[in-house]
Amino acid sequence: MAKRNNLDISMQSAVRIENLRKTYGETIAVDGISLNVTQGQIYGLLGPNGAGKTTTMRCICTLTTPDSGVIEVAGATSARAIRDRLGYVAQEVALDKVLTGRELLEFQAALYHIPYKQISDRIDSVLELLQLQDYADKLSGTYSGGLKKRLDLAAGLLHQPSVLILDEPTVGLDVQSRIAIWEFLRKLRASGVTVLISSHYLEEIDALADRVAIIDRGKIIAEGTTDELKARVGGDRITVRIREFAERREAENAQKILQQLPSVQNITINSAQGNALNLFVTPDVNAINEVQNILAAVDINIFSLSQSRPSLDDVFLAATGQTILDAEIAQAEMLAPTKKRKR
Repeated sequence: MAKRNNLDISMQSAVRIENLRKTYGETIAVDGISLNVTQGQIYGLLGPNGAGKTTTMRCICTLTTPDSGVIEVAGATSARAIRDRLGYVAQEVALDKVLTGRELLEFQAALYHIPYKQISDRIDSVLELLQLQDYADKLSGTYSGGLKKRLDLAAGLLHQPSVLILDEPTVGLDVQSRIAIWEFLRKLRASGVTVLISSHYLEEIDALADRVAIIDRGKIIAEGTTDELKARVGGDRITVRIREFAERREAENAQKILQQLPSVQNITINSAQGNALNLFVTPDVNAINEVQNILAAVDINIFSLSQSRPSLDDVFLAATGQTILDAEIAQAEMLAPTKKRKR
């Protein structure tokens, strides 16, 4: 693994993108994205499925050719030099089930042209790093989902990259496996490796990332540390349910009433929560009592009422008017007719 040296690596750029753009026919997948990841960080790309995260990563890894823009990885701009400097682990695990874990890593080492005399030590090193020693000589087809992902990570680290790019590394895994991978990524960061990770799991990015870029429809809509992003939302979020599954017109009627409150900064109707109302309110104001009183005055009953500190989903909600789940539902509904026509 790359080691920290006496230089201040916190200011050195590991990944730099300027005005990256990629289209597929009339579909704009990446729309002018720019970001800078400094060395030794875990940098998170957060957004719904279809937001452009995977396309951005594939462009960085030279697996997809962008229409325009600048990509630089650890000072390199040519495709070959970039590949030497980074490791990439895709969302889908690609393992040959008839090979043992060790055999798969030996095959991967050959693809990387790692000198023969170094292969054994390199493999032992990544097996130990990912706690796979006890499984190395078993067929990878017998591995659990968590073990398969750890072996995939081991393969991506064999050539000792300074930058590791992970696309949804814990999707579909159980909680224990996810936590194990989180701890592994923290160890990588401590050793000086830069990690660029995409996810639509809010808690994953919140727990791991030093900085976050929130992506929607191919654009970065917010960027900063998680604390900075949450602070921009303002005060707390209050969630109001008129009924467990209210009709849209009921929610819109309540929205008009609640907009009269001076403490309410922003209101959105969350269709994924049964048309609940999400209110962002002024800090240090007893807004929850104000909400109860104004709705009671017009005989609008409240099914449930809750108050919470801002989350990354609130950042997305404040910027786009919908939650990440809402965005994913809308994306799925938009694609559904297209899929039906292809059948």
